Amino acid sequence: MKSVVNWKKTLIDEQATIGDAIRNLDNSKLQICLVVAPDSCLIGAITDGDIRRGLLQGFNLEDRVGKILRHDVMVAPEGMALELVIQTMQANQILQMPIVDKKSKIVGLHVWNALEANKITRSNAMIIMAGGFGTRLRPYTENCPKPMLLVHNKPILEHIIMNAKAEGFQEFIIAIHYLGHIVEEYFGKGEQWGVNITYIKEVSPLGTSGALSLLKNRPDEPFIVTNGDVITDINYGNVLDFHYKSSSVATMAVRQYELQNPFGVVQIEGLDIIGFEEKPVVRSNINAGVYVLNPDVVDYVEKDTYCDMPNLFENLRLDGKSIKAYLAHEEWMDIGRSDDLEKANLIKE
Repeated sequence: MKSVVNWKKTLIDEQATIGDAIRNLDNSKLQICLVVAPDSCLIGAITDGDIRRGLLQGFNLEDRVGKILRHDVMVAPEGMALELVIQTMQANQILQMPIVDKKSKIVGLHVWNALEANKITRSNAMIIMAGGFGTRLRPYTENCPKPMLLVHNKPILEHIIMNAKAEGFQEFIIAIHYLGHIVEEYFGKGEQWGVNITYIKEVSPLGTSGALSLLKNRPDEPFIVTNGDVITDINYGNVLDFHYKSSSVATMAVRQYELQNPFGVVQIEGLDIIGFEEKPVVRSNINAGVYVLNPDVVDYVEKDTYCDMPNLFENLRLDGKSIKAYLAHEEWMDIGRSDDLEKANLIKE
């Protein structure tokens, strides 16, 4: 437990935008942005949670960070005994603690290292839907299931499993159908990756939630479900923690998608022109293909019946169940078409 070497990557100017803060978080990987004045004095901090709450309130990526900034940041005076730092972080359940000198200038950052003795091990299962035909990716998928296509020389499925393993997940269930033997032969029981893998074998395609009806042993605690063609930096553990805190029966990770109209828009009432908007941006929330479900949600999936996840969520909503959206801002890519696959391989790891 000590000041991390790359703490300066977390620093951001008070004039920065929420979009800048997201890029800062992705770049530093330290899960916090420290907003500073020109003289390096700490103004406040921004975390993933602050950004999500800001997006819920309707703020956009172009808005200044001041709209979501937290000023009540717990800091460690320079020279504070490490033992006291640890006790303070444990007592207040915080993962980062800026170090400041007598003039309130940032001189370092304590980060709770969750890798060695403090590493979290999660008993919750992760179910990966990997049975689709990948029709839009042909000819790549003629002899290879979509989740086994290579991104940076590793199958998409391996990226998903290793990212989840790094967050403490060890139990994986992979739903397979089209060319499923290739998946099973590659991963086996997961020993090579230090995880446990079992399989659900679909006789016919059952959609992104229908395969849940084939579970031999229903999980006894909330579990993650993810599409097998999604590569993302979304923290699965954070989605799971959000699910627990929100007391919902089902949580869906959603991501803001922006679509810019290439033309100037003319606003009219009847035949009267009342305004103009130059190339407006339409923002919407899209399904990111990552979910958390309570065990009893499986009761809503009919045996051997095709069902996609949005249909399952709609059935839960109509039955009066609490379903929540987890607003994700992290890097995300759905490998649905050939140009997506090519783009994924061009992005730096």
